[in-house]
Amino acid sequence: MTRIGILAGGGRLPLMIAESVTARGGTVHIVGIEGEADPGVARFPHTWVNWGQIGRMVATLRSEGARQLVIAGAVTRPDLRRIRPDAGFFRSLPQILRLLAGGDDSVLTRVVRFFEGNGLVVLGVHDVAPDLVAGAGRQGSIGLTEADCADAEVGFAVRHALAPVDAGQAVVVAHGKVLAIEGAEGTDAMLQRVAALPSRAPAGSRAGVLAKGPKPGQELRVDMPAIGPRTIEQAAAAALAGVVVEAGAVLVLDRAQVIRIADARNCAIHGLADWTLRPAAQVGAAARERTGRVIGRLRPSRRDAGDIETGLAAVESLAPFATGAGAVVVRRYIRAIEAAEGPAAMLERAAVLRRQWGLRWHKVGVFVRRVADAEEDGSVPAALFAQAASQELAGIAVTGPAHALGPYEDAGRLADDLGLFLVLCEAT
Repeated sequence: MTRIGILAGGGRLPLMIAESVTARGGTVHIVGIEGEADPGVARFPHTWVNWGQIGRMVATLRSEGARQLVIAGAVTRPDLRRIRPDAGFFRSLPQILRLLAGGDDSVLTRVVRFFEGNGLVVLGVHDVAPDLVAGAGRQGSIGLTEADCADAEVGFAVRHALAPVDAGQAVVVAHGKVLAIEGAEGTDAMLQRVAALPSRAPAGSRAGVLAKGPKPGQELRVDMPAIGPRTIEQAAAAALAGVVVEAGAVLVLDRAQVIRIADARNCAIHGLADWTLRPAAQVGAAARERTGRVIGRLRPSRRDAGDIETGLAAVESLAPFATGAGAVVVRRYIRAIEAAEGPAAMLERAAVLRRQWGLRWHKVGVFVRRVADAEEDGSVPAALFAQAASQELAGIAVTGPAHALGPYEDAGRLADDLGLFLVLCEAT
């Protein structure tokens, strides 16, 4: 085995990779990011760098004979005032600026291309430490019931339905009902949301599963989904019966501890392999042709139209699962999808994320709402208009029958007063 370079962010994953490689007779050299990487990096051959030392990162890996690189660990946005750039940073500045443009997946893909353009072969954790990847079948002593397996199939079907819009890495399902769909907040926050649902489950009982796996096209070499002890603790706190992951595509961090906690909390862990979409779920992938009618004075921009298109694809693909009636989309990126918590809570969740990320764009993004034909009183409440406006969203798009907006004049006037565009999308 050739020497493996590890570019280490925070958390224990870089150390677990190093332990796995060396246990199988390989050697490593860790390039640890100052302020991010675990001090345990010092147990292995290592070099510390700061975010500005791009040149030193590459030069160190080359000089240490580590032509194969694994990028692992959590990172935070660097403090630009504390960066000490080297010559390599300035030489690479045009590439770095291009790298930072776009969404998370495109950025990660460009990170891989950047290092490969500097003569390094970027590998995934699964390539160098396969023992960290979830296998197929039962992982602990607790097995899944038939009801749990049925819930897992629904969860994987929902994930499949959301594939075209690059969302839904994790889904929680209980008794066939979708309780939560992961948005930009991450799996931990989603599980906390499930635990907080009223009347989640009778005391002492467990039902439902967390279904998790990568999004289609996800750059697994630098962003493979993972579960760990905290995942199991939170799944148990949410009264779930199990955690089901896509075998071969999800990392299990601290595996022995994960299994020990799962067994103690009566929580199953299962790797689902060769899952195929059932015919009943395929209707979720069907899209309907729609025409949009602007109600009111304000009109969506071309960018807004892209957000509406993404939101419509998400909420309509989830209609067969009786979930996902609302979504918040910003620059074609789904921030939040509604499930059991309702539209108001979903909008508030999206607002919290906006504040956390420090978004200061004015009037950006759209709230997309699906109204079923069969709903007698399916109109969008005025309170949701006000909530969308308070978040500085640019507008609202509603897909459904004509009564979805109630009297057009009233809905248009309300949108105008709040500074929102309003679009009704009807099937053709």
